[in-house]
Amino acid sequence: QVQFVESGGGLVQPGGSLRLSCAASGFTFSSYAMGWLRQAPGKEREGVSCIDSTDGSTYYAHSVKGRFTISRDDARNIVYLQMDNLKPEDSAAYYCVTEALPLGCRQSWDLMFKDAWGQGTQLTVSS
Repeated sequence: QVQFVESGGGLVQPGGSLRLSCAASGFTFSSYAMGWLRQAPGKEREGVSCIDSTDGSTYYAHSVKGRFTISRDDARNIVYLQMDNLKPEDSAAYYCVTEALPLGCRQSWDLMFKDAWGQGTQLTVSS
């Protein structure tokens, strides 16, 4: 069974930084693209970022481009999301996800962010 355990969320002031982590299991981690999505009350689910398995190419939503950085450690089955210059509108529950088929971020972007599984980790950006 595919399982994800997100961690690293918390309360941070605007302009601050935080790094989220996701420990994955139940599949061949190194063969699949990994991503992060977020869900906030009253807002639509938003795909945040994705990182490919083959060449490590990264992709970002326009709302976070230039501020967030996704990375992965295939030896430890962990995907990270470094968040800098945080804004109040970044406040949300963050979840990590993977693609159903090993096609890469470019082809899997829309489908892989359809559902949020697991408990996620909460980020609150407030002064």
